[in-house]
Amino acid sequence: MEIVRKYFPQLTNRQKYLFIRLQPLYNEWNLKINVISRKDISHLYERHILHSLAIAKIVRFKSNTHILDVGTGGGFPGIPLAIMFPDTQFHLVDSTGKKIKVVQAIVEDLGLENVTYEQARAEQLTGKYDFIVSRAVTPLPDFYELVSNLISKTNKNNIPNGILYLKGGDFSEELEQLKPAFSIYLLNNYFDEKFFYTKKIVHIYQASP
Repeated sequence: MEIVRKYFPQLTNRQKYLFIRLQPLYNEWNLKINVISRKDISHLYERHILHSLAIAKIVRFKSNTHILDVGTGGGFPGIPLAIMFPDTQFHLVDSTGKKIKVVQAIVEDLGLENVTYEQARAEQLTGKYDFIVSRAVTPLPDFYELVSNLISKTNKNNIPNGILYLKGGDFSEELEQLKPAFSIYLLNNYFDEKFFYTKKIVHIYQASP
């Protein structure tokens, strides 16, 4: 939890409480349904929670912004972001029922009223969202084709609506295949830990004509 407070010192008491609750909840559920690798569960705050919250370094979502988390797994990045932005609406989807079961249990335990969840594939969805967030579930060009029709054209935040994709390593070939505009944010500009040296956020959006 201290690593979260290090980079987000303005947390409310409720936010601190909710972030503290995440470790025992994920420890408990990971014994039943493996949503986080065994070697990563002890690094939950750095590799999953803080990694998810990197998006909060790029944009401060305004009230009533609607976010879709595709391939959420055990609830990342959606659940940490929902704690950080209680006035933003989050919809978390995953095609695996067991993972959504974990999401449901944690959302209900924490009382996160700004989170909904669904077992579904992205191609089954029909709603409109300001941003779609994800942690490298598929190559970037494929992901864009899969979800671009779900992005609302009405912007309300300080960056254009689009995809915020958490990804690591070298993916320059994927970027060459992307048709829309994109910006890349290096996470080692925001966080000191070695884990973030190769991690990035790719913001994919339609450029203004």
